[in-house]
Amino acid sequence: MEHDFWHQRWEQGRIGFHQGGINPYLREHWSELALDKGSKVFVPLCGKSLDMLWLQEQGYGVLGCELSEAACRAFFAENMRVPELTQQDIGPVFSSDNITLLAADIFTLEAAHLADVAAVYDRAALIALPKTMRKDYAQLLIDRLPLGCQLLLVTLEFDADAGPPFSVPQREVEALFSGRFMVERLAEVALSGERDAGRVEVVYRLTEARSAI
Repeated sequence: MEHDFWHQRWEQGRIGFHQGGINPYLREHWSELALDKGSKVFVPLCGKSLDMLWLQEQGYGVLGCELSEAACRAFFAENMRVPELTQQDIGPVFSSDNITLLAADIFTLEAAHLADVAAVYDRAALIALPKTMRKDYAQLLIDRLPLGCQLLLVTLEFDADAGPPFSVPQREVEALFSGRFMVERLAEVALSGERDAGRVEVVYRLTEARSAI
């Protein structure tokens, strides 16, 4: 990953990608996964997203992975929680109230780290990565998630190559994940405002393809 770029963004407070509230697509579409309460949800490139609190409040365990240790510390501090800190082979691990954050490069994760994950919530990971890294990221999920996993994925579509965030059209989502998952487009919302003009947010549900089970 582009470690220095993301570390600098967090250290300098240049985190315009951070949402100050719960993502509305998470609230609206999470139930469509019909996930059992108590299941564990993986949140890749989680930052200090408040979406993790919402998932925990709904009765799910949360496993986040975030390159920046500063972001992990900020998540717990800003939500007035004192985490237990341990050290794993991939980096520091912060845990409190059924939320565990790995301060690690996501590409160092092995299947064992994700062994009890039942679903993935990706609002910010796929669109944060350049095209070559998106392929590696998708392959990581395909190879290392347990069978039966589902994904709730939020992407952006727009006519430009600049980023992050990057535009990831449906054809690319299908090409990246169709080796294991069925891709269902749940919703799309055209954004308004000067900065977001021409951008469309798209919500997908990815479910295990029958051939993979």
